[in-house]
Amino acid sequence: MSAAASTTTTFRPTLWVRGDWNAFFGFGTNILVNLLVLTGLLRFVLKMPDSLVFGRILPATGLMLFLSTMYYAWLAYRLARRTGRSDVCALPSGISVPHMFVVVFVIMMPILGRTHDPVQAWEAGLTWVFVQSFVLMAGGFVAPVIRRITPRAALLGSLAGISITFISMRPAAQMIATPVIGVVCFAVILANWFGGVRYFRGVPAGLVAIAVGVVIGWGASAFGVDYGGMSLGHISAALGSFGFEVPLPAVGHVFSGFKFLGVILVTAIPFGIYDLVEAMDNVESASAAGDAFPTTRVLTADGVISLIGCLMGNPFINAVYIGHPGWKAMGGRMGYSAATGVMVLVLTWLGVIALMMALIPVVAILPILLYIGMLIGAQAFQETPRRHAPAIVLALVPQIAAWGKTQIDIALGVAGTSAHALGFDKLAGAGVLYDGLETLGGGATLAGVVLGSITVFIIEREFNKAAAFALAGTVLTFFGFIHGEAIGIGQSPAVALSYLLVAGLLFYCARYATFSEPVPEPKHERGLDPHGMPADATA
Repeated sequence: MSAAASTTTTFRPTLWVRGDWNAFFGFGTNILVNLLVLTGLLRFVLKMPDSLVFGRILPATGLMLFLSTMYYAWLAYRLARRTGRSDVCALPSGISVPHMFVVVFVIMMPILGRTHDPVQAWEAGLTWVFVQSFVLMAGGFVAPVIRRITPRAALLGSLAGISITFISMRPAAQMIATPVIGVVCFAVILANWFGGVRYFRGVPAGLVAIAVGVVIGWGASAFGVDYGGMSLGHISAALGSFGFEVPLPAVGHVFSGFKFLGVILVTAIPFGIYDLVEAMDNVESASAAGDAFPTTRVLTADGVISLIGCLMGNPFINAVYIGHPGWKAMGGRMGYSAATGVMVLVLTWLGVIALMMALIPVVAILPILLYIGMLIGAQAFQETPRRHAPAIVLALVPQIAAWGKTQIDIALGVAGTSAHALGFDKLAGAGVLYDGLETLGGGATLAGVVLGSITVFIIEREFNKAAAFALAGTVLTFFGFIHGEAIGIGQSPAVALSYLLVAGLLFYCARYATFSEPVPEPKHERGLDPHGMPADATA
């Protein structure tokens, strides 16, 4: 028997280690925040009755999250057994946050406005997830090839763009708006997770931060100051939501939503592709942190678990989260993922979410999301060759454009208008290049991968590969997968033509170009340390 086989049969990974407490409170509060936001959207934006929210949707959501977190804990256990390593960390997973807002504002809200029926809006959301699930399952078999030919800097750079914009910016703004809770709790987390400070016999920093936030929020409330939204009245109302609810099959509701298929397909397919690319990025991020999970198995699992969830009444997609290196750095292994799944079942099947919304200031939880955003943004630069840094920066840009456009859309929507109603010329006159942001940010995740890959291969002077990615950009742009707002033929033709011309230029360079100097080496390969100082220099 080989040594590897012997290790596989004899090694038994530890199911729970001390670091799992840190990761559990960190990741668990991340999931809690998403559940609180989701519940608020359903109750206060879509005005859905509590019987539907707490009786049908949340129990099904809890089941989906339980299956997801348990599966990825099991996948980590298998990897640990196969490799004989005790440091394998499970992939984090949960409700896809961008999709949560898309299904609410782009699918369910318009249907609700048209029908004035929350049940039909819910059914449209179920059908949306149904379609996306099959896109994910089919894409899982293509993703490993894409991942193999795509530079790590492009994948991680596009992911860093998401972490800086859609993950970090909102929590940072909310924290600074309520600084006595937000900033103080953030300092509690940074001191422990970056500075190594231990709290009260090893109590996890995430729990300490929440406790500090609760004390400040309720302490202010005791003196008659509303700081963090703490109120005894909110607790009294939340207690009425207690009860035991289990998910019930909703197959009929899923197929009832097919009458809205025209509206659904416009976003379900492109966002399914977005999930595909983001999941590849996240698997690459985990690989960079030392844990190589099979891409096909991850993507198909997301599709299957999302399908089960929607058939039981959950209108939100499941996704592998970014943040694996963060939870691993905290000491998380596989136990934190499984424990989070159990916690979610308790919260959603017993109606505890409403009580949690009343007890904990959300701003006390948000610093954890900002920390994860910081870590993932840094990883793109830390886990790739230093000469690829320009490619990472370029891969960030589409996400920044998409985030900027989203902020403009929200602001104008609140004012009762839109960029199209105001006119792009008028906005451009005020310095807001909306049409440029719209085009650059279309399909931002995939666009970032394409642009980052072209740049990496130019830096490496592999011009044929750079040209191939430019040709891919031509096709993806022409059909609206990137640099466009909808899938179709002849989308953004000028941008597609520009990619085609770039491909021609790069093919020309591959055949005829001459170079005046060799490819620059990374500093650490020239006898310098990561800071650019001589490797043998003393302090």
